[in-house]
Amino acid sequence: MTTELNIAFVGGGNMAAALIAGLAGKLTLGGNIHVIDPHAPALEKLQVQFGVTTATAAGDALRCVDVIVLAVKPQSMREVAAQLLPFLDGERAPLILSIAAGIRAQDLSRWLGDYRAIVRCMPNTPALIGMGITGMVASGGVSEEQKKTADAILRAVGQTVWLDDEAKIDPVTAVSGSGPAYVFYFIEAMQQAAAELGLTPEQGTQLAIATFTGAAQLAANSSEPVSLLRERVTSKGGTTYAALTSMEESGVKAAIVKGIKAAAQRGREMGDELGK
Repeated sequence: MTTELNIAFVGGGNMAAALIAGLAGKLTLGGNIHVIDPHAPALEKLQVQFGVTTATAAGDALRCVDVIVLAVKPQSMREVAAQLLPFLDGERAPLILSIAAGIRAQDLSRWLGDYRAIVRCMPNTPALIGMGITGMVASGGVSEEQKKTADAILRAVGQTVWLDDEAKIDPVTAVSGSGPAYVFYFIEAMQQAAAELGLTPEQGTQLAIATFTGAAQLAANSSEPVSLLRERVTSKGGTTYAALTSMEESGVKAAIVKGIKAAAQRGREMGDELGK
């Protein structure tokens, strides 16, 4: 069922395209979506695919929207905010959704003239296939209706997790925002091991990816903790036990935890650097 929700996207890259694919013709009509991006070929592709309206720069179309999704690189956000500022002075107060890593809502608010209707979001790349998960936190100026709207928009590409403190966005970024890269890294290691053990690259890839997909789905469908699921595969003295014992001796789990904490720390540092 579609609504008359009018949404503007500032930025027409992969994440914006994923959201538009989940929204157009479902949550709202393609014609109710306006995309702003200086890269004309990206705009043309979105217009042909989803029937959105487009522009290469911010304009009066922004005065008529209910939601503005900021899908630009963090380093560009301050400049983009300056371009948006002239269009936020009317009676309409659109909800601002920011999906840029490291940009704190208080800094974005300051750049937008103390604008307070902001929801900060951290999606991840599985959103590109409708299987993402997004951490979200609302600023004080966001109404309950706007919060429901924000939730519906991000649910178009997966699950949502609402936070009660913006400081928790950095851990979310570290766990799920960066998380797909950790999974790909582990898959790469499994592929390398498969090759060194004599399997073909094709066999190693198929085995590694199918194992990750199946194990993740098994965990998702189970009410039991993953630690118990792991124990059920690990017979003492068996092959799995040998592998996990070796990994534990090498500090694999500790290294993963340390790496995720490093990602969270970098998120905090980016907030300090980009918010100046």
